[in-house]
Amino acid sequence: MAAPVMDTCHVSCCANRTPNVVSWGRGGLIAFGTCNSVALYNPRVGTVLNKHTGRVNAVQWVHQQDCSPETQLVSGGSDNNVVVWEKQDGKVCVRIITSLAVPVLACGGDASRVHLYVQLNGQFQRLLTLTGHEDWVRCVEWATKDGELWLASCSQDCLIRVWRLFAKTATEPDQQADAVIKMKENVFQVSGDGEFAVTLETVLAGHENWVYGIHWQPPCDSVEQPLKLLSASMDKTMILWGPEEDSGMWVELVRVGEVGGNTLGFYGCQMSPDGFMILAHAFHGALHLWHCDTWRPSVVISGHFNAVQDLSWDPEGEFIITVGSDQTTRLFTPWTRNGCSEITWHEISRPQIHGYDMQCLTMVGRFQFVSGADEKVLRVFKAPRNFVENFANISCTSLEKLLGCNDIADLPEGASTPALGLSNKAVFQGDLTSQSSQQDSEDFNSLSDQYKESYFQPLKLTEPPTEDDLLQNTLWPEVQKLYGHGFEMFCLASDSERTVVASACKASKPEHAAILLWSTTSWKQLQSLPCHSLTVTQMAFSPNGRLLLTVSRDRTWSLWRRGNPDSDTESSFSLYANTSKDTAVHARIIWSCDWSSDSKYFVTSSRDKKVVRVGECEGESVTPCSSVLDVGDSATAVSICPYLCSDQSYLLAVGLENGKIVLYKWRPSEDLSSGADWSRCGETDACQSHTLTVKRLRWRPRPGRAGHGGNEERAWVQLASAGADHVVKIFNIKISAL
Repeated sequence: MAAPVMDTCHVSCCANRTPNVVSWGRGGLIAFGTCNSVALYNPRVGTVLNKHTGRVNAVQWVHQQDCSPETQLVSGGSDNNVVVWEKQDGKVCVRIITSLAVPVLACGGDASRVHLYVQLNGQFQRLLTLTGHEDWVRCVEWATKDGELWLASCSQDCLIRVWRLFAKTATEPDQQADAVIKMKENVFQVSGDGEFAVTLETVLAGHENWVYGIHWQPPCDSVEQPLKLLSASMDKTMILWGPEEDSGMWVELVRVGEVGGNTLGFYGCQMSPDGFMILAHAFHGALHLWHCDTWRPSVVISGHFNAVQDLSWDPEGEFIITVGSDQTTRLFTPWTRNGCSEITWHEISRPQIHGYDMQCLTMVGRFQFVSGADEKVLRVFKAPRNFVENFANISCTSLEKLLGCNDIADLPEGASTPALGLSNKAVFQGDLTSQSSQQDSEDFNSLSDQYKESYFQPLKLTEPPTEDDLLQNTLWPEVQKLYGHGFEMFCLASDSERTVVASACKASKPEHAAILLWSTTSWKQLQSLPCHSLTVTQMAFSPNGRLLLTVSRDRTWSLWRRGNPDSDTESSFSLYANTSKDTAVHARIIWSCDWSSDSKYFVTSSRDKKVVRVGECEGESVTPCSSVLDVGDSATAVSICPYLCSDQSYLLAVGLENGKIVLYKWRPSEDLSSGADWSRCGETDACQSHTLTVKRLRWRPRPGRAGHGGNEERAWVQLASAGADHVVKIFNIKISAL
């Protein structure tokens, strides 16, 4: 079987914002639901299982009785389907828990009770109701010990109740002679199987908010299951509980979690098969991992918890920055470890945590970018010194090489956000000294002293930061705001010299659809380019910087040509060519566009399932130079590889509304009627594809794979994709083999 053309290098994602969506298997794999998929993680996402058409709400490994690695995984989704995943295919089934001689099912709900069902004559019958909780029961979980069943339940009343279920013996010792205090037993009979009893073993009180998840420590290598219980709460803590050896009284053994911050707590928790690591997933989907040796947070995967709208490579191709509807901007880069050949991608900075859904961004330098959100303002960010130093450590790059001749002495240390603000404020070395002295004094002289901004703490990292540090200590200072648009921002672009930024906002009238040009030196508005009648969906400058291409919801494209770039004054753009409703090739909204590396051709993709290449942009007329390519589904993203294939053809990646990414090669041809100028050379398979719309595609601006070295790397190119399924993916493609 031939090797696949596209190899998945990195998958960035997070757990869905719902309980019971993470499960840690005895084989070491962590399975979690992410949007409509199930991801398998250890220590990176190696497989993504795509079958559901709705959000995955529950994931559970089917454990083996001999404690061997699991071979089946169950997932349930909002699409009303329960899927069992196996090595080859899946089927629909329902799993029940057995231990005793008869299957027992425990159910908790919003009635504050736990119901026990027993299977009799092929049907489940409710035999007993356990009371005690005073709010919704959020999770129930079984464990076995000495032939008895232990049931733990947690609730929104902040309490955990542990019950013991056992078989009643025929003869019990006479306890009337001595006064013995016993817990009340709830006794029930099962026809043909005898009499059973349930007693309340303990009530665990330690959390200060709703308890969403509980998990027993699993047995290891067929050894008796330990009586240790892990709990996760909205108070941002996890507690490991267990009975004392001498008294048998249940006590708190370990407490871990977040302190402070403005985030909510945990939805669920899991313990590793050997009991040496614990894992939690938080309200915003982030995973938190602790090792029992030091109980310090460890490196773990992270990603957006809503649709990813845009992404961009840095000019050197060493990292990518993404923005999403989860109101965050995130930076991912390869982690190069000394003495280790494996290279994994991780989030190392969260430059912007906003109050509006993010929509677009563009890089305007190695460590500077402009972003737009569902607001009328553009914001400019520049990396602080602490990020540059940590990036050098994590990527094993010299600091002098990163900065060149630039001096970092004048750069701020980091950034912080006021409690009720949206702008990242620069933090300098002097501010850190002042902050330290203020923390020593606990006197509140004014109301504002009681509600301080999120203070920045400098980090010295040799590995990717934890979620706590990403939230507070990796922000970038905001250096400029750009005002001019009348509606929410929609798309951004910058030229190859990083001197001009083009921006466009949502528009339903021609006067609002104008494109604004900004100078990156003065950050003043240079021009307004009116042409389209509806929202401009994407823009792209030609690699030589002389042309600006724009596409719109009005089904047309326009091409703007720059004046004399060698003049002393700021060169202006003028309309060079455009299509109208009468001359438009596309019949539906044009979603995306891109340029070839030689600036001779550009390509457009549309909802009408068509991709068209236009060429000879410097000639007297600009006309289509390719046959119309029908890709079979709405083409929502397109990108041209900056490097030619071995047969001197151009390589294109097309993202579809159904989540698939398709690779095409194109060569100029005089006969356009046959469609022979296009050839399909690869596509993502079911596990590699997104489950929802592909929002953006970007090729790495340099050949090779980021983080790798060597002459053989020139045979490879990398493609990054962003999807509405909350996922960012990076693919390795061996262009020399196409």
